[in-house]
Amino acid sequence: MSTAETATVLQTDYQRSVADYWNTHQNDPVNLRLGEIDGLYHHHYGVGAVDWSVLDGPAAGLEDRIIAELHRLETAQANLLLDHLGTVTPGDRLLDAGSGRGGTSIMANHRFGCAVDGVTISDYQCDFANTQAQARGVDGQVRFYLRNMLDTGFPPGSYRGLWTNETTMYVDLGDLFSEFARLLAHGGRYVCITGCYNDLVGGPSASVQRINDQYLCEVHSRGDYFRALSANGLVPIGVTDLTDATIPYWELRDRSAVRTGVETAFLSAYREGSFQYLLIAADRVDPASA
Repeated sequence: MSTAETATVLQTDYQRSVADYWNTHQNDPVNLRLGEIDGLYHHHYGVGAVDWSVLDGPAAGLEDRIIAELHRLETAQANLLLDHLGTVTPGDRLLDAGSGRGGTSIMANHRFGCAVDGVTISDYQCDFANTQAQARGVDGQVRFYLRNMLDTGFPPGSYRGLWTNETTMYVDLGDLFSEFARLLAHGGRYVCITGCYNDLVGGPSASVQRINDQYLCEVHSRGDYFRALSANGLVPIGVTDLTDATIPYWELRDRSAVRTGVETAFLSAYREGSFQYLLIAADRVDPASA
């Protein structure tokens, strides 16, 4: 990445630190080992009931069975997100904002047959994801760009749908949703899956702060999301609390070889009620029709 590109994409010291974090975590086994199962590399967590029978059987294959089950759960989470995009046709265009290694974008193209753009501030992630799209022969429709999701440079109204999957904790929500309102066509759908702290019980708990410290992020409150959506003409049409559905993923990961130590913080935060895992679907509505 050239100096000029860096100055355009990474506009603050904080953004530079986040990009550096993801550029230097290239060999993180949590993402790589799971993605090696089928070539779909994600940068998010999982939902659904765990098949605890993976803990049975020969010890020699135990870790492989756990890794496969974790990947099944993270792929189920991506499918759940795509379920909420509504009707998408092959002629539509979708945007994956904070696309990571690109797994969900590739899944969206496979499901809907449409063009998908992904943006990330990590040049490593961008190169990795484009390599995966090329390997699958979908690089003509699925492309990843080194761009800032707060200022993508794409034309107004370009997208029928867009999503963020565990990326909003790195940005100001007002700035982000203003850009999303610009990018979405009228009636376009935004889907967000995110962890957020429960402002009914106060500010970020010690467990939530541990998560912030681990990922160099700043988890927003639940109320922050709905205030920022409303201020930018994005009207929630569905909210799903996935907290109970994600706890089993973390319980299994806590017993795996890819355990990083942050599992305890996630489990504590979810169980004590200070942290929630939400799916929010919202439609773009013009101010005149709101």
